Amino acid sequence: MTAMAHEPLPTHEDTLLEGFLALETPDGFRAELIEGEIVVTPPTDGDHEDYVDIIDEQVRERSAARMQFVGGKGLKLPGLEAQPEDRVVPDATIAPRELRLFRGAPPWMPSDGVAMVVEVTSSRPRNDREGKRRGYARAGIPLYLLVDRDKSAVTLFSEPEDGDYLTTHTAPFGKPLPLPAPFSFELETADFL
Repeated sequence: MTAMAHEPLPTHEDTLLEGFLALETPDGFRAELIEGEIVVTPPTDGDHEDYVDIIDEQVRERSAARMQFVGGKGLKLPGLEAQPEDRVVPDATIAPRELRLFRGAPPWMPSDGVAMVVEVTSSRPRNDREGKRRGYARAGIPLYLLVDRDKSAVTLFSEPEDGDYLTTHTAPFGKPLPLPAPFSFELETADFL
């Protein structure tokens, strides 16, 4: 009698990630895996896209270093313990142009080399304020810029450590928010009003 080789049973982590990767969302919808939860969000509204455009223009024109500003890029982030990797799609992912980080990148790329991610709150602001913030910090992304429309404020999170950011700077819409190197300029928010 021969011993039968047994395949290991799939873990909850494997099953969740497999299910997430197999999702087919309607056009314009975005699926993300945030701290073990599958989150599907509808297309954004025009104000949301306008805020992203305002930031894009300033980053490209005013940053001390040349930056690539990409929307809709999937990032793999470390998950919570006993959870699969987070899979998120920031409203903007920004990296130094000289790295050419996005050229040849797979749909879900690691976050190494990303200088800053940007989120504009929409239908699920709690995910932007909490789950994504912690995920970006776990990944060691140096800066996270959150445009919080409900609070009419822009917050810059910096100094990622132990799964969160140590420093936050908030400016109400209409007031400038200093961005450190490699950006080294004040983000003007008057157009958010």
